[in-house]
Amino acid sequence: MDKKNTERRQFLKGAAASAVIGLTLPTSRVLGANDRVRLGIIGPGARGQDVMKEFLQVPNVEFVAAADVYTRRHQEAKGLAPSIRAFDDHRQLLDQKDVDAVIVATPLHCHARHFLDTVVAGKDLYCEKTMTWSIDEAEACRAAASKSKQVITIGLQHQSTGQLTDAKQWIKDGLAGKVTHVEAWMSRNSPRGKGQWVRPIPADCTAANVNWKAFLNGRKDRPFDPQQFINWRLYWEYSGGNVTENMVHQIAWVMRAMDLPLPTASYMSGGVLSEKDGREVPDTIAVTLDFPNDLVVTWQSTFSNSHYGSGERILGSDGTIERLAGATDMVTGRSQSGVRFFPEKINRAAGTAITGETKDTNHMANFVECIRTRKEPNAPVEIGYRSAIAAHMANMSYRQKQRITLDSVMQVA
Repeated sequence: MDKKNTERRQFLKGAAASAVIGLTLPTSRVLGANDRVRLGIIGPGARGQDVMKEFLQVPNVEFVAAADVYTRRHQEAKGLAPSIRAFDDHRQLLDQKDVDAVIVATPLHCHARHFLDTVVAGKDLYCEKTMTWSIDEAEACRAAASKSKQVITIGLQHQSTGQLTDAKQWIKDGLAGKVTHVEAWMSRNSPRGKGQWVRPIPADCTAANVNWKAFLNGRKDRPFDPQQFINWRLYWEYSGGNVTENMVHQIAWVMRAMDLPLPTASYMSGGVLSEKDGREVPDTIAVTLDFPNDLVVTWQSTFSNSHYGSGERILGSDGTIERLAGATDMVTGRSQSGVRFFPEKINRAAGTAITGETKDTNHMANFVECIRTRKEPNAPVEIGYRSAIAAHMANMSYRQKQRITLDSVMQVA
């Protein structure tokens, strides 16, 4: 084990241990059904602002604080919530007594630090997906959450869809029969020469306006790089690529629908094939995940063709559960096509096609409701943990150019 990984694991153990100190802390106040929920957000960047807009549509919610290492984001957050207080350091936000819950929407490599610090502060937490950047971080966050009294949810919005509710029920009722294969996919396209996630760098994105050390979050020191700061999704040090941006939504949906444990093995192939623009993470991907009880789940993705959009097919001996989500908003999980069941006449001769009818739940409203009721949210830490481990196993397989087993990963972690 190299020095860098050793130091990182020591940090995470220390952070998790520190989190235990805060686990018995109550939330800032006990909320009644009509009390206003006061939110703080760490990371009101492009995605964070989308999340803010969603929360601001929920009745009796307001943003009172924001923290970001880039001063530009302070003004942008105030554009959405004029009375919001802005901080450079997330710990200042966590010290605010009037913050009931915190949204973490920072780059992926910062999620664990902000997750654990929020738990220590005794605040309820909405953490964007993927829950963590690495397996050891996922273990630390899960351990802290398991001892916490806080309401914690993950930004896996597909967990709040009626399609998931219907698929779970159909599988429970045995409509699909024996399932040995699930196939999923997510396809996008961009104008040639303008690859996915490549965003323009604002003129004020300078070393004077960015706390670069805080952004690096313990990584090797280097001169300020606005390209890495703005387009962090393109680099392994900060991102897990499209596997942690999009596959995680779909694998979490499949895992929850079928009540799957962690995968036993993973293999991922692909490469940077669509856009030769200096990115490190692949834009063309094929993932195979093996699960117990004779099940294989595959996921494929490309950034150079959008014809088939995204979707999943659960292939059973008695029928197929299909969610063709070509019109799906990957942010909300909402799909115009819904979910359908098609019988395999050879084994279910009297079966008929069924279209799911359960309505979606607002993912953000669900979190706010759980802040008041203290019930488990739609996307609890456990599904955040399992989907994160699956995603990280896939990426490890790709980077090591070999099949990865769960046993070998957990020995390393």
